[in-house]
Amino acid sequence: MNEVRFDGRGSVVRWTETPGEEPARVYVHGLGSVSSVYHAHIAARAELAGRRSLFVDLPGHGISDRPEDFGYTLTDHADALAAVLDATGLTGVELVAHSMGGAVAVLLAHRRPLLVSRLVLTEANLDASPPPTAGSSIIASYEEDDFVDGGHARMLGQVGPQWAATMRLTDPRALHRSAVGLCRGSDPAPRALLEGLAIERVYIQGERSGEVEGREALEAAGVRVTTVPGAGHNVMLDRPDAFAAVVAGPR
Repeated sequence: MNEVRFDGRGSVVRWTETPGEEPARVYVHGLGSVSSVYHAHIAARAELAGRRSLFVDLPGHGISDRPEDFGYTLTDHADALAAVLDATGLTGVELVAHSMGGAVAVLLAHRRPLLVSRLVLTEANLDASPPPTAGSSIIASYEEDDFVDGGHARMLGQVGPQWAATMRLTDPRALHRSAVGLCRGSDPAPRALLEGLAIERVYIQGERSGEVEGREALEAAGVRVTTVPGAGHNVMLDRPDAFAAVVAGPR
């Protein structure tokens, strides 16, 4: 296990990794999730093996620290992820990022362009104000203390078992602030930043999630959009074979 300080107060963000060739692949989870749970089985597949792979848990999530006085905005998470890359000396990495992690990855690529050479985004949040039925919107609808004092427990009973398994490892206050930050988005929005990046960009959508909003504009901006049949929001869990093939890229 590896760690680096990220908030100026001694708190650390932690990650595990496997050795291999560079450029490294850095896997980033979504809201209330854990990177290794969602991506370690992907990195081990034959078509992706042999590359150095990092599984980073964002602040407040998984094995990383959860300071009470941290903001947990998208920018805060992006800066913490940058601290990992700075500590390892890695540049030009491939970021494979899911859901909220996708928005974080886009911000990092925009803010620190030398750190990122390729983005693979799985159903990334590109816009503020997700639908009211989205988990982030439901979490953000609570007042922070109300969520900490009971809302978190209620969410664990309402979400599916896969998400609950990792959400229970997420600090309730960090989860709420991360959801609020995700719903607020960034300025400019991650969508605009993604369309303006000059690196290789891939956007993966699960067929069961419906059509990608703004697909034509994304593709016009050079983003490769791929819809995976038979998959929902967690494409890497629903169709690991197809997901790994997209991450590996054209051969």
